[in-house]
Amino acid sequence: MRRWSAVLRLPLRVIAPVPRVKPFLFHYKNFSSMSDVTKLETEIAQLKAELEKVKRQKGGIDETSSRPAEVQNPLPALLHDSILTTVGKTPLVKLQKMAPEGIDMYLKCEAFNPMGSVKDRLALGIIEWAEKHGEIKPGQTVVEASSGNTGIGLAMVCAVKGYPFVCVMAESFSIERRKLMRFLGAKVVLTNPAYKASGMLIKAQDLAKEHGWFLPRQFENEANAWIHAETTGPEIIDAMGDKKLDYFVCAYGTGGTLKGVAQSLRAKSPQTKICVVEPDNAPLLYSEIKTEYNEDGSFKDPHALWRPHLLQGWATDFIPKLVDDAVEAGYVDKVLHAAGSKANETSKELSQKEGIFTGTSGGGCLSVAIDFAKTLPKGSSMVVILADTGERYLSTPLFQDIPADMTAEETALFESTPNNPPPPIKLPDVTQDNVDFIKKVNAENKVVVWSLEYCEFCWTIFGLLKAIGVEYKVINIDAFEYAKHNQGNQYRAALQSVTGINTFPQFFVDGQFLGGAADACIQWKKGELQPKLEAAGLKKDNFNNYAGDPFEFLPKWMSQNPLRSK
Repeated sequence: MRRWSAVLRLPLRVIAPVPRVKPFLFHYKNFSSMSDVTKLETEIAQLKAELEKVKRQKGGIDETSSRPAEVQNPLPALLHDSILTTVGKTPLVKLQKMAPEGIDMYLKCEAFNPMGSVKDRLALGIIEWAEKHGEIKPGQTVVEASSGNTGIGLAMVCAVKGYPFVCVMAESFSIERRKLMRFLGAKVVLTNPAYKASGMLIKAQDLAKEHGWFLPRQFENEANAWIHAETTGPEIIDAMGDKKLDYFVCAYGTGGTLKGVAQSLRAKSPQTKICVVEPDNAPLLYSEIKTEYNEDGSFKDPHALWRPHLLQGWATDFIPKLVDDAVEAGYVDKVLHAAGSKANETSKELSQKEGIFTGTSGGGCLSVAIDFAKTLPKGSSMVVILADTGERYLSTPLFQDIPADMTAEETALFESTPNNPPPPIKLPDVTQDNVDFIKKVNAENKVVVWSLEYCEFCWTIFGLLKAIGVEYKVINIDAFEYAKHNQGNQYRAALQSVTGINTFPQFFVDGQFLGGAADACIQWKKGELQPKLEAAGLKKDNFNNYAGDPFEFLPKWMSQNPLRSK
């Protein structure tokens, strides 16, 4: 009877008919012997194998490929009408090397969202909810306070849907975040870091009130939790399938992920224990000192125990209403604490051992999850949220030990083989007509820059000349207009015959050749370029009162640039 029970416990989806699979129905009362059950079990095993094949065919597994199935992405490549339908459905990836022995740890990699973080879900959910409930008008400006990821997600959603977006962000958050938002067409208003997250919120509220903008209120908006209850939670449950899930681990920022996923797990996987992570030097939940709220859910006063921490996007200087809701509902089974330094170490270790690129946030969650997993019995399983990609942190302490220059070991590798240059371009013969053209252009213009169209060194001299207010003539010898009959290279050959130099840019003032980009920067710093420009009648407003270092315009990767990024 025990074996029959095992058969009858098979989920309905295993025996339901699917395309190209023979329908299969049975009645256990007709079995007269154990051999019938064995036969049935064999047929069910065959059916499951056939079902698996169908699923693989409907997914992305190509049975005819020379690549092994285990390294193929099982997901199908789908057509999308909008980037917004690519939000969610992020993978659960098993930790292969860093998990304690006997513990199954799965990482919910939210960097697979289109803008690289879990906040893409929040952004889409809040705007969808606002549209559905008439809370936002067509073309209305959206304004929100964000440490970056919510702002980036909202910038994407607003770009697609046609809403102008303004993000209020403390200037202490990584520079790449503000650049990403501006690249997406958003405006970024920077606040004093000393005013903390609460200062960002106050500024966003004031802007919304002053200009009539839509304020999503991510920290108390139920749509934030709703989108995770609709997507993130069910995705985890579906991905785990028949595997048990003992623990779910996430940090809290707004509390949307925590509350929404917890609602899902309590309903569909009630045995799963929910662990929330906060910074060890800002243990707001651990303190049991509550935040008081206004009627609209916004906080009244900052939390007394908040301190600056390395975990960007975590633990603002108040406990968000959504986090408090989750605690009050009994969704939080355990509070864990992450150190910023350990978060950075774990993020780097995860990249170098598992090939998974996450930021300080993911490193923080994973570091405490691994430590906690070491205390669990073998056979336990855990899902950990990795909130974003490591590219959000290039200008933060996460990358402070990653050099831009070659290390001693890399230099030794470089020097282990000859440093042979590529063969030079064969230039055409120099003609007098082309030499005359070079001299004519230099004579007719006070300043001439002979250039390559997409050369960073050429852009350097353009930057300097624009900064000091000097107009100039540019000849891009590789431009499309000079391509026919190799005309550009004819000019190049003639130019080389005049200056004896084959690199670019080549900089002329009043017909005199002054060198290239670095030469111009050095001459400016020594005070030698100014009198030459003044003699040519090019000094205006004291060269725009420029008092900077011209090397700021050189490529930052250039090892000779004294201002380069390390």
